[in-house]
Amino acid sequence: MRAIEDQYHYRVIARALALIDAAPAPGPSLETLAGALGMSGAHFQKVFSAWVGVSPKRYQQYLTLDHARALIAQRLPLEAVADKAGLSGAGRLHDLFLRWEAMSPGEHARGGAGLVIRHGQFGSVFGEVVAMGTDRGLCGIAFAAEIGAEAARADLTRRWPAARYEHAPETIRPWVEAALAQSGGSALHLIGAPFQIKVWEALLTIPSGQVTTYGDIAGAIGAPRAVRAVGTAVGRNPLAFVIPCHRALRKSGAMGGYHWGLPVKRAMLAWESARAEAAQG
Repeated sequence: MRAIEDQYHYRVIARALALIDAAPAPGPSLETLAGALGMSGAHFQKVFSAWVGVSPKRYQQYLTLDHARALIAQRLPLEAVADKAGLSGAGRLHDLFLRWEAMSPGEHARGGAGLVIRHGQFGSVFGEVVAMGTDRGLCGIAFAAEIGAEAARADLTRRWPAARYEHAPETIRPWVEAALAQSGGSALHLIGAPFQIKVWEALLTIPSGQVTTYGDIAGAIGAPRAVRAVGTAVGRNPLAFVIPCHRALRKSGAMGGYHWGLPVKRAMLAWESARAEAAQG
C-alpha cells in the first residue's frame, strides 16, 4: 500500500514541478496548481511540502537565475577535492554513504563485454527514471521526462554496446530507491574512461544544496586548462542525480546544458536547495 501511495505522490510532485517550471514569473498560484492536479489547495500544500521540504511558492523562488547566481557566489571551495579525486573505495561521497568501484580502463575499452546489465523503469519526483545496474552496483540512471523512456534506455545502452541486457527491475530496485531518496544503502559501478571517472569523483564531493563551476572542477582534479574536457565528462555522466552533474554551473551562474533536459536540472537544484533549507530550519 505504501509503495502505491509513494508512486502516486511521485507522479503528483513530478507534474507539479513541471507546471511550476513551465509557468512564467511569478508562477502559478497555489489554487491554480492544486486545481490542475485535481487536489484541494490545503491537501496539495501538505503533500508538496512533505516531499519537497518547502511550500510551492518558496520552491518557485529556487528556480530563478538569481538563485543560481547566489549559489555560485556561495559555492563549495573545491580545493579539498584534489585530495579526494583519485580515491577509490568506501567513503562519504555527496549525500550518500555509497559503496562504489570504478571499471578498469581495459574493461571500459571492451564496451561492457562480459557484463550483465539489469534494467528497469521507476518513478521519481523528477519524472520517470530508467536505471541500470551490474552485480557490483548501479551503472546508469537516466531521466525520461523530456526524451521518453525508450530514448533514455537507448542512450544508456549505447555506452556499453557489448554488454548483455536483462529486464529485471526488482533486482536493482533497492539500490535505485536508496539513491533517489539520498538515504544511503546504494552501490555504484562507475563505467567510464579514467579522466571521466576523475571528474565524476569530484562531482561526488559536492554537497546537496551547493554548486560549483566547470573551472573549479578542472582545477580541483589538477587540470585547470581542461575546462572544456571537464564539461564533456560532466555531460557523459551515466548516473544522473546520484553523481550530481546538475550541481555544475557556468561561472556566470547560467545553467548550461543538461543531458536529460534543463527543466529536470532546474527542478533538481531547486528541490535540493529547498530540502537544505528545511533541514537547517
